[in-house]
Amino acid sequence: MPRIITRRKAIASGLAALGTIAMLGLGNVASAADATKLRFSAVFSEQDIRADMMKKLAGALGDKYEFELYYGGNLFKQTTEILAIQRGNLEMGNVAPQDIATQIPAFSILSSAYLFRDADHLRKFFASDAGTEMKTMAEEQLGIHILGPTYFGTRQVGLRIDKKINTPEDMAGVKLRMPGGDAWQFLGKALGANPTPMAYAEVYTGLQTGAIDGQDNPLPNVQNMKFYEVMNQIAMTSHLVGYDLLVVSAKVWEGMSAEEQDAFQNAADEAINWSQEQHLKKEKELSDFLKEQGLEIYTPDVDAFRAHAQKMYLESELSKDWPEGMLERINAL
Repeated sequence: MPRIITRRKAIASGLAALGTIAMLGLGNVASAADATKLRFSAVFSEQDIRADMMKKLAGALGDKYEFELYYGGNLFKQTTEILAIQRGNLEMGNVAPQDIATQIPAFSILSSAYLFRDADHLRKFFASDAGTEMKTMAEEQLGIHILGPTYFGTRQVGLRIDKKINTPEDMAGVKLRMPGGDAWQFLGKALGANPTPMAYAEVYTGLQTGAIDGQDNPLPNVQNMKFYEVMNQIAMTSHLVGYDLLVVSAKVWEGMSAEEQDAFQNAADEAINWSQEQHLKKEKELSDFLKEQGLEIYTPDVDAFRAHAQKMYLESELSKDWPEGMLERINAL
């Protein structure tokens, strides 16, 4: 079995290290030292399905790798993982396409509202020639190798205000938490809201104190982070198929043999598939759970939201950076 170290285990592991060396002998110590260390950072919590996804990936790869798994932005805050990989301070991350778009404007097409129809459409794109072109762009320009998209649900608008939302016009003046970065902030504007940058770990308190009026996350995240305790409604805008990208440092990837790369990719595919299945199943179950918590859940005029958002994107500076013909290729899948 591989060594898997989480933040919670790190201190205990350090204290036990000397005793382990004495008990196991120098041969096993040398073997452990030969393992490739893979520090992984993500903003999601240890209770997230994707945390189990990473444990499955580590388990499938065996003791050739020593995984250190950090959740909740405890090692690197949201939006900083790519820079940490570029500096050699991190080997793996689960990063948002919006964060890639910060450095590669062309990537903003993959973070635009109402682009992917569902999780299947998302996966088809990244497995296509068009998807390979975008993955290659990220590898060549940022030094990150994309293993695949990690679906975590369709994003909905959750609010703590009494006003019911039906169209983008109803979102005027609503302080909607969005992560930092131009692509994220533009998404908030495309929904008609007043986007407010805030770290993911601060959203619960922000809702509780009224610093923000709402947030946009898939239902599994709402449950994991207990946002339902400080909200009273969810408008099912379904404005974005939520996904991050499981990435590994291109330097680490290029250091693998072709056989090692195949094994690593296959293990990642299996873990990602499992995670996606679990998220889709959970989404179906959570509507009833959230209603039981006292939230009003309803579907606004999604066509109005879609038309408003797509018009804003196509008329924006962002779309000028989109690769020619890419939107049509995505729609045709």
